[in-house]
Amino acid sequence: MTLEREGLARAVAREGRVARVVVAAVAGSAPREAGAAMLVWDGARGPGQAGSIGGGALEWQAVQAARAQLAGGGGGPRLERLPLGPALGQCCGGAVTLVTEIWDADRLAALGPGPALARPVTAATADGGGGGGGSGGGGEAPLAVRRLLARARATGVAPGAALVAGWLVEAEARPARALWVWGAGHVGRAIVATLAPLPDLAITWIDTAPDRFPKALPEGVAVLVAADPVAAAATAPAAAEHLVLTFSHALDLALCHVLLGHGFGGLGLIGSASKRARFRARLATLGHGPGAIDRIRCPIGDPALGKHPQAIAIGVAAALLSRPAAVGDLAAEARA
Repeated sequence: MTLEREGLARAVAREGRVARVVVAAVAGSAPREAGAAMLVWDGARGPGQAGSIGGGALEWQAVQAARAQLAGGGGGPRLERLPLGPALGQCCGGAVTLVTEIWDADRLAALGPGPALARPVTAATADGGGGGGGSGGGGEAPLAVRRLLARARATGVAPGAALVAGWLVEAEARPARALWVWGAGHVGRAIVATLAPLPDLAITWIDTAPDRFPKALPEGVAVLVAADPVAAAATAPAAAEHLVLTFSHALDLALCHVLLGHGFGGLGLIGSASKRARFRARLATLGHGPGAIDRIRCPIGDPALGKHPQAIAIGVAAALLSRPAAVGDLAAEARA
């Protein structure tokens, strides 16, 4: 995980002040890796949180401490090292170092550019369970931190989350994969709801009218209302992955046709064995060769899981997660 600036900004805009708890370091076995983070708030509409640092006693205690920090008005970071067995009775056997920072609009505006981000944190409580404070402010970063930032900006590759000379260094989240989901019916809704929380995925959801989308949209999903979806397909990034599952077989065919000419990183088409066969024949008639048509994966998901929308969504998500480098394999390997 990394610092997701847009998600943090949405939470700050909605709640005013939020606490961000990040796993800054891990020793031995722990529920989550360094960089895992969650947001905690206690705004006018009530308490809430997003993300996870591993659940269980560790997360429960971290949430309570974050809410106490919010209630106390303290803006400085809190640094705490927790041995999971002795301190919390957990079986992991390792230790985690947590940094909790309070964010508001002013602090967010002062956050520097990526791809690597660094802020000072207090080391006063690094070896114990109490305290807080720390400047949370500026000052020149130590040489080791400046070198890390310079290297990240020169190469575009940010380091993983780490504590360096009293500073928290982490990468800024930049979605690595663009996914365009065509259709807001039952399967489209299930797929978007399942995939939206995943990191490193930028989802664009397309349909023909606003009322085709649910009233409550998953956070971070970009909605594109397109009276002419075929024309909209020509605006997609050439490396985007697509899931075509509209209300119309004719529209599905038109989208596959234009995307085969436009270029894509992956293309999944909802359908049966008979739909796959018909589309192969029709796309061939439209001038597409067998090699190009073979890049379309149909059916999507894992047929063994069944046809329930959520079952299809689980299959699509599993394929995406298991083959992150094979951008064309959003669909199951099963073929008619």
